[in-house]
Amino acid sequence: MAGNIELLNSVLAQAKAENRAALVGYLPAGFPTVDGGIRAMTEMLDGGCDIVEVGLPHSDPVLDGPVIQTADDIALRGGVKIVDVIRTVREVHAATGAPVLCMTYWNPVDAYGVERFAADLAEAGGAGCILPDLPVEESEVWRKAAEQHGLATVFVVAPSSRDERLAKITAAGSGFVYAASLMGVTGTRESVGREAQDLVARTRATTELPVCVGLGVSTPAQAAEVAAFADGVIVGSAFVKRLLVAGDDLTAGLAGLRTLAGELAEGVRNRS
Repeated sequence: MAGNIELLNSVLAQAKAENRAALVGYLPAGFPTVDGGIRAMTEMLDGGCDIVEVGLPHSDPVLDGPVIQTADDIALRGGVKIVDVIRTVREVHAATGAPVLCMTYWNPVDAYGVERFAADLAEAGGAGCILPDLPVEESEVWRKAAEQHGLATVFVVAPSSRDERLAKITAAGSGFVYAASLMGVTGTRESVGREAQDLVARTRATTELPVCVGLGVSTPAQAAEVAAFADGVIVGSAFVKRLLVAGDDLTAGLAGLRTLAGELAEGVRNRS
């Protein structure tokens, strides 16, 4: 089976045609368990997410905050392996028909085997990979394998990226560009929102690819704010928190995820 980059492209294009941003949800595989995670991501998509990112839990997730690190730790202590990540992609995509991406640091892919990882992800119906710590300069081997298997290669840009660097990153990527910022962590939300808006504008000047923003968005109002200037709104920690708060009550956690997905989906449709 070829990968699903075309499905990803069409879902993003459909959201644009509806004059709204796409809603992208994130959860690590194996959290709270492998089966529980599959059910959780399915609920997120059924509740209103357009796309889901399956995180590959890593022992040193340098770019993730404490909430996602906690979930990664639970998954790793539960013994999650790459085969479980691939199974999660397969079952979530099969259950929903939605684009499912894998978000992973480079080391696990390198250790597993680049060609093997791309082939297995595509065979599972995956749409592509987000690789936050893979420098464009060192990405050729991965990009060739991804292209061969019909997978998107999504790179991450940040407010610190200079325009020349942005052009280099976006020229190498496919699917969409992940614009990372830190709402609510550095300064006030308003000022960080402006910084993200500036980053989106600078990124769009270099590419036709959609630009999706991961900003620590957790409320419908924040989703609407970001949706006003981005092609997609990426939400991770807020979903993870709903499951963490539910603890051992998976039924309550799943209901919380579906509710949050619905509220955020309403938010991206009410862009200001």
